[in-house]
Amino acid sequence: MDFQVPPRVQLGIYPTPLVPTPRLSEAFGGPTIYIKRDDLTGVTLTGNKIRKIEFLLAEAQAQKAEMVITCGGVQSNHARTTAIAARQLGMKAHLVLRNNGGKALDGNLFLDRMVGAEITFVSHEEYERVDAIMEDIAGKYAAEGIKAYVVPEGGSNGLGAMGYVMAMQELATQIRESKKKFDAVVLAVGSGGTQAGLVIGRALYDVPVDIIGINICDNAEFFQQRIREIVHEARRRFSLPEQLESEPIQIIDGYVGKGYGLSRQEEIVTIKQVAELEGIILDPVYTGKAMYGLKDLIAQGHFKQGQNIIFLHTGGIFGLFPKRNLFF
Repeated sequence: MDFQVPPRVQLGIYPTPLVPTPRLSEAFGGPTIYIKRDDLTGVTLTGNKIRKIEFLLAEAQAQKAEMVITCGGVQSNHARTTAIAARQLGMKAHLVLRNNGGKALDGNLFLDRMVGAEITFVSHEEYERVDAIMEDIAGKYAAEGIKAYVVPEGGSNGLGAMGYVMAMQELATQIRESKKKFDAVVLAVGSGGTQAGLVIGRALYDVPVDIIGINICDNAEFFQQRIREIVHEARRRFSLPEQLESEPIQIIDGYVGKGYGLSRQEEIVTIKQVAELEGIILDPVYTGKAMYGLKDLIAQGHFKQGQNIIFLHTGGIFGLFPKRNLFF
């Protein structure tokens, strides 16, 4: 089913590879695991965030914005991607970052500073009203005659989700060319936009796979509602088929662990295991939790031998560096 793709500025490198992981699959003792390497969308733009940002910054450009405002944790991949992408397009960035008690100039925060992003640190309590804070900052820029464009957390809205509608089209081609039957796509869920886009893309491009999110914060009910809201927004904005409203939203809860951005030993062990077996580097906030979740689900018999599973690697390598002491 065709639809009119909204304007985008292509900054990522596509298509990203879909690769088998034979040693990891053997170690986990269940299905054959393939990894969709969306950590390879670019060097400093690495990860899933750039697919969404391409559409959002195209709209910012159309509105003649000079400043892009967004938010996230102090080591936010999304904030770093937005700051770098904005600079590549001749815009500046202002980041509202939730401070978890440390502002060490490392990982993503280091890169934010490198590209000259303005940064406002807020507490966990203040972050609960982050949308209002960003709008207030935009208002202050407007008073100075500077047009600002606000990007929601994770780039996760109906427009940002188009990045993963297109990613599903890309994946559909790779599945077809592989001549294999794939049973599921498994991914980490932190703001809902990636899964929303995949769900829309599955319906539009008739890709017969389950899409299973493993939430890394909040709970399954929260993300099922959030993803439905994004799907609804996208459907209304782009006049997509009404049946999208009834697409299943599958979230498997239980792998948040200590909380957002906090790592358990099981997750660290899994990240090292994937690195040592396949030379693929996961991150501690998103993909490490989701891969541990996949490993545990296989052990429970949720996925079985004979199945082919795609794990979406959403990037985040820079988040490893502030946690280096947990590994060795």
